[in-house]
Amino acid sequence: MKKIEAIIRPEKFQSLHSSLNELGIGGLTITEAAGTGKQIGQKGLFRGTTFQIQLLPKLKVETVVEDSQVEDIVKIIIGTCSTGEIGDGKIFIHPIDEVISIRTKESGARAFL
Repeated sequence: MKKIEAIIRPEKFQSLHSSLNELGIGGLTITEAAGTGKQIGQKGLFRGTTFQIQLLPKLKVETVVEDSQVEDIVKIIIGTCSTGEIGDGKIFIHPIDEVISIRTKESGARAFL
């Protein structure tokens, strides 16, 4: 099993969610985040005063899937969330040793059901 963690632009989430649903991926955790990378923030204007926005809004989308699904999900994330501009985000893939359902106490692939 693998955990896929993607940091994406908030405006891309609805498209990504629809595409993942079509693939049968329904279990997602979404966290509002803020960060900066190569973008180094943006300039803002408030009542005639220019200021620097250091942290930009992002969403962190997480899911745990079988190893065989990783490649398809990564393709969907890239295809859906890429604008070709700096700030499109990152995808992190982590190995998962075990999954246990708190309610049913089942583990492994059965915990996904």
